[in-house]
Amino acid sequence: MASNTPAPEAPFDAFGGGAGPAAASDTEWNPTEGSLRAESRSGGRHRVVKQRSNFARSSTVLGVGVIAAVGAGGLATAQEKPPVAISLPDLPDLDLPDAHDLPGVGDLLPEEHSAPVAADRVNPNPLTAAAYTTAADERTEQTAAPAAGEALRARILQQAEQQQASADAAEKAAAEKAAAEKAAAEAKAKEAAAEKAAAEAKAKAEAEAKAKAEAEAKAKAEAERLAQLAASYSLPVSSYTLTATYMQSGSMWSSGYHTGLDFAAPTGTPLKAVHGATVKSAGWSGSYGYRIVLELEDGTEIWYCHLSSMLVSAGQTVSTGETVGRVGATGNVTGAHLHMEVHTAGGDGIDPASWLRSKGLSL
Repeated sequence: MASNTPAPEAPFDAFGGGAGPAAASDTEWNPTEGSLRAESRSGGRHRVVKQRSNFARSSTVLGVGVIAAVGAGGLATAQEKPPVAISLPDLPDLDLPDAHDLPGVGDLLPEEHSAPVAADRVNPNPLTAAAYTTAADERTEQTAAPAAGEALRARILQQAEQQQASADAAEKAAAEKAAAEKAAAEAKAKEAAAEKAAAEAKAKAEAEAKAKAEAEAKAKAEAERLAQLAASYSLPVSSYTLTATYMQSGSMWSSGYHTGLDFAAPTGTPLKAVHGATVKSAGWSGSYGYRIVLELEDGTEIWYCHLSSMLVSAGQTVSTGETVGRVGATGNVTGAHLHMEVHTAGGDGIDPASWLRSKGLSL
């Protein structure tokens, strides 16, 4: 909206003398701190300039505009519309009487000696410029207020949805990351378990192979030992039939069980020393008939019983396989055979068959 320039009128100078009516009518009164000090230094006389009616009317209109602007500002909504600038129309220059000519007033006023108002003292903003809001604008704002509130609500909801979507996306990403880490950990654990199982299986296989190799080596060594023993040990009879075993029960034995091993063979069959030994005794021994006892280096005793003849005597040394006597049927017997017993150095009887096998001999 175009702004009209205010009509020139006499300044209202209450603090100093002016240059005269002509000069006062060409300037607008706009006192400043500097101009007031200048007036005070000039020592001029103060005068009251006459008030014109158009100023009063301008002030009234200005007051109305200010009230309207304040009211409009109070009714401003979220739209925040800028105030509408208006301008008051210029009033015609009325020819009003001077204050000095008024009866009873002119004598109270000082003489006019006011100087022209400086150009820098003029207010650049016209007093007639004001802002106001029309009734139509108020209705528009009142109508727009719910729409603005709805728009604000929609915007808040949209932001909330966006934030929720972001939170959901972050939660989903965190869950996926946790699931991936869990899967990786499980895979790593499975891999470690598989490696451990493989290592254990390998260790077990190696241990079994080692044990097997050790067993084979031990068996081989034992076979070699038995072979060596077999070379140094011999069965007492070359051709025989086993007719009674160790600890076999029966009424024919006074103890109720058999105490040795019986090799049945024809009478006169040669009997050989099972190992190098010393003849501990050789002679008659009651129910055993003729008996020879051989003592080995470790104290073990070998008894040959029921002999038909004896070819060695006590104190004699014999070697493995040397003939020491012959099969017979002397003593408590039912037929010709060799009754063989084995006793430890302590005198305890043991199984002759097991002892012979321990020396690498097969029955």
